[in-house]
Amino acid sequence: MARPSPVCAQFFSNVGHSFSHILTILYPTVVLVLEREWRMPYGELIALMFAGQVLFGVAALPAGWLGDRWSTLGMMVVFFIGSGVATVMTGFARNGVELAVGLALIGTFASIYHPVGMAWLIRAAANRGRALGINGIFGSVGLAVGPMIAGALCDLVSWRAAFIVPGAAAVAVGVALAVAWAIGAVDAPPVDLKPRPEPSRGDAVRAFFILSLTMLCSGLIGAAYMVMLPKVFAERLAGVTSGALGPGALVTVVFLCAATAQYVGGRLADRFAMRRVYLVGFALQAPLLLSAAAVTGWPVLALTVLMVFANYSCIPAENGLLAHFTPGKWRGTAYGAKFVLALGVAATAIPLIAYVHDTTGGFGSLYLLLGLLAAIVGVSALFLPDDRAVSGLPLTAAAEAAD
Repeated sequence: MARPSPVCAQFFSNVGHSFSHILTILYPTVVLVLEREWRMPYGELIALMFAGQVLFGVAALPAGWLGDRWSTLGMMVVFFIGSGVATVMTGFARNGVELAVGLALIGTFASIYHPVGMAWLIRAAANRGRALGINGIFGSVGLAVGPMIAGALCDLVSWRAAFIVPGAAAVAVGVALAVAWAIGAVDAPPVDLKPRPEPSRGDAVRAFFILSLTMLCSGLIGAAYMVMLPKVFAERLAGVTSGALGPGALVTVVFLCAATAQYVGGRLADRFAMRRVYLVGFALQAPLLLSAAAVTGWPVLALTVLMVFANYSCIPAENGLLAHFTPGKWRGTAYGAKFVLALGVAATAIPLIAYVHDTTGGFGSLYLLLGLLAAIVGVSALFLPDDRAVSGLPLTAAAEAAD
């Protein structure tokens, strides 16, 4: 038997984050091809991913519970193989119903990653902010390359290949994880590598209610952006984009530019109060979203890069706050609850996008709404408990207690 390696665990957790976003973000670019091939309106086609996005969030709660109560590694193997097989199946869809079912299955299996993979990562991390930041880079890269993979495979092969090829790759990684688990090269520690004192019950309850609101709002912003960006670039940069590859490549540029944001945010969350990092990040997003409402041409790309960078820099602080105010044995379940809000309920952004675009012919009013949501998060963060103290202890005393 091989000796368990923390590096091996981090590798599979980080790669899993990439795949969770690659597989769920393929469709918004594929839609640009299906509009022509199936002769269906954009609003009707994009609405087919609604059930999948809801399940991507809602199924995270039972997935997190199973990760806490059954097996972290077992659930991660199910994540890779299940989401990969579902994605391959979606590539063989013959009509809208089969496509919607395939997307729903992708969302269901992909939902496993965030509550299980992130809880696994945090338990094994000595430096949570840094670990979450690096993990966030992998997620951002997944969001970045997903649209370009889909666009390239659509234009060079077919829209079916845009699902089949990434799905097969996910299955291969799942098999590799199963083998590593079987030979003992990877494990899942039952407790935190670096335990920390828990906050008071009052602070935990207050943080729960405030974070429930902020995670819902931030989830709506993120879900809307992931879905609408290919169409935004196809329309507002029509002179420089063509086919599916052009808009998909611009989405890739956006998320690659923002890929380091989570690392920056993670380092800031290690050095400063996480609630302050959270507040500042969303305070910056609000004016950027409002400005983008009426902008066309290349300024759209610049504003989008800045907005996504600000948005992603907040994610390590948000995840760190949730971990800080949650008992370790319930962390997978807590992350599951988070992603019910951040991904499941936030999937209502999809019918909203379809309605706004088909009724107004654009996204201007949607940008205004997203700007308002960012402002709500920024104001709400002012009322979060102080995460630099535990049960009344200052940070230095808390650190000594943790040691």
